[in-house]
Amino acid sequence: MFFVPRRITRRLQSYQGASVFLALLVPLALGGSSGPEAQQAKNDIDEINTEFHFTGPDDTLLIHEEEGKLKGQIDAYQNDEESDTVLSYVITIGARKINHVEFKTAKIHEKYYRFSGEVKRGSGHEEKDADYLRLVGDLQIIIINPDNGQESVEQKQVVFKSLSASELSDE
Repeated sequence: MFFVPRRITRRLQSYQGASVFLALLVPLALGGSSGPEAQQAKNDIDEINTEFHFTGPDDTLLIHEEEGKLKGQIDAYQNDEESDTVLSYVITIGARKINHVEFKTAKIHEKYYRFSGEVKRGSGHEEKDADYLRLVGDLQIIIINPDNGQESVEQKQVVFKSLSASELSDE
């Protein structure tokens, strides 16, 4: 804690601009900062290394973070008409800066995903709890028309909640 003696504050008040000086001094005295230390204090999530529920009831998003780079995949179950039961969209580009998360997947059958949002604490109290972490943001589902190459984009506001330890062991 930083202490400014009363006699000094009285002298400063007699000078023009002293209120500006004091306004700048108080946040410093209280430990306020906008530098990397303050950003670190706001970020209580070390790394994202878990699975999340995705858009469908059985779909999952696996994220593994190493030094701010994201790897992983989306496993999306298909309806009975599709040739593959599960399509695994690998994350090709992914990054995390403080709590901001972005990723893009590889294209399968003229479709891929993009996400931009925040990683946040959920209602779970421990890593093994369901909803310990959440990804909150915008999901874009991009479908490419094979005839003309044009992309159609469906955008959704989403909240992806992490799976519990028991949900992970069941798979």
